[in-house]
Amino acid sequence: MVNMAAGKHSCLDEVKEAISRDINFDDYEIYTPASAADNTDFVKKYLEEHPEEETRFYACGGDGTANKVASGVVGHPNASMTILAHGSGNDYIKYYADTETFRNVEKVLHGEEHRVDIMKANDRYALNATHFGLDAVVAKAMNKIRRHTFFGGKLCYPFAVAWGFLTGMRTRCTVYADGEKLNDGKICLCTVANGRYVGGSYKCAPRSKNDDGLLEVCLVKPLSRLRFPFLIKSYTEGSHLDNPKLKDLIVYRRAKQVVIDGGRSFCVSLDGEILEGERIVVENMRQAIRFVAPAV
Repeated sequence: MVNMAAGKHSCLDEVKEAISRDINFDDYEIYTPASAADNTDFVKKYLEEHPEEETRFYACGGDGTANKVASGVVGHPNASMTILAHGSGNDYIKYYADTETFRNVEKVLHGEEHRVDIMKANDRYALNATHFGLDAVVAKAMNKIRRHTFFGGKLCYPFAVAWGFLTGMRTRCTVYADGEKLNDGKICLCTVANGRYVGGSYKCAPRSKNDDGLLEVCLVKPLSRLRFPFLIKSYTEGSHLDNPKLKDLIVYRRAKQVVIDGGRSFCVSLDGEILEGERIVVENMRQAIRFVAPAV
């Protein structure tokens, strides 16, 4: 499953070369979707037509491609999935290994299968994270500039964060974790995660376990722009949950369900894919996906 729009340019030729070099059998198919939504439709249709056939899907792209494949695989016990990392952020895979390891076809092919959680947000899914507030502003900006000659690739997220810093520091919404109200109606950002990273290098959920049935909820209250760089430094290192200087800003919980009341035009980012809705309910589906991590 090759996303022709992942990263700054298509990875199709690179994937073909790696397959021809590292795979010694012919039982595979390369699918290049006409649009991002076609990934999910293709996976669902294939599995519906082959209900008894053991099938593994390789998402060749980034977190968005993995999201689309996972959304098609969920609910089909005969299917597993993994990732050949060719996206801009490649956040989910950092739970297991670095990007280069997930680009090695041979290691991915002979990897170890794990049963992992996936979260359902209304009628959509997220494998890595559901995030909103500043994060959703950043995700929207990333979708616009990810293939830009100068702003794309590894620079995509820092530039998108800069845009969010200027325009998205305060968002109106109320967040509930297993029924507990976490805020007073405004946030700077909030991440609901099964993975550990967002944005390529930000360790948003350092304590996460992606198979325990629990969501890692990290809510950051509104703060001044002067204080924001100190938050980002700690957020990047993954030390924000233990930093006493941020104790007054951060609300952290583990929960099975998160409810977000956002009102009109509210949106969240599901692994970088935008979902809009006045009320969004996020529920974790324990070990609902078979995911293959590479041999290391």
